[in-house]
Amino acid sequence: MLTIQNTGLVVVDIQGNLAHMVHQSDVLIRNALAMIKGAKALQLPIIYLEQAPQKLGSTVPELADELKPYNAIIKHTFNACDVVEFPLALKAAKRDHWLICGIEAHICVYQSAMGMMDLGYTLEVVCDAISARKEENKILAINKLSANGASITSVEMVLYELVGDSRSPAFKAILPLIK
Repeated sequence: MLTIQNTGLVVVDIQGNLAHMVHQSDVLIRNALAMIKGAKALQLPIIYLEQAPQKLGSTVPELADELKPYNAIIKHTFNACDVVEFPLALKAAKRDHWLICGIEAHICVYQSAMGMMDLGYTLEVVCDAISARKEENKILAINKLSANGASITSVEMVLYELVGDSRSPAFKAILPLIK
């Protein structure tokens, strides 16, 4: 069960022109922003990744502004777990459940999620906050991750699960993110 004490958020490679080339990019960016704002309202740790930013560009401004003061972990491997800083950041966050969103679903999101599960973490893929250039690759990634033990969730489902109570102080911050 997800709680604010055991859960964190990983944002994968929503950067440069690629972020605007993926299927329903506007939905992806809007939902990733909701996840980031929701995680901040719930005081969850956030780790975000950038794939070769000198080639692909930085995290899109809409998200980068909200991700301050965090620093991106730069990677060149598709599996973020192959970069020393990422497993160290996961361990330092002291969470065993992680939400994951980003692009591309079938490459970096998939490989990083599999790597995290190999390290013993419980993963929930935020299915409406991941994308790929082709919709069928997103569907393939969700199906394969689910078959390999990742849970599938949505922005609204997970934020309400983490808030848990309409009397929670975080509820007022979460509500406009869903509407």
